[in-house]
Amino acid sequence: MSEAKTRLSRRNFLLAAGASGAAGAAAIVATAVPPAPPASSANDKRKTKGYHASEHIRSYYNTTKI
Repeated sequence: MSEAKTRLSRRNFLLAAGASGAAGAAAIVATAVPPAPPASSANDKRKTKGYHASEHIRSYYNTTKI
């Protein structure tokens, strides 16, 4: 039984060492993450990307009608 207790305590030690290492790494990463950028304004260029039908596009479509 002494060997079983030794294995169990060794296993618990390794488990605790691994968990504390992971917790320490998470604490370091959490402090190293830069703050989020402020909320974007109404003139955000990402909102204007892609297709959007404007007045000059509609007038072009009207000229191509048969």
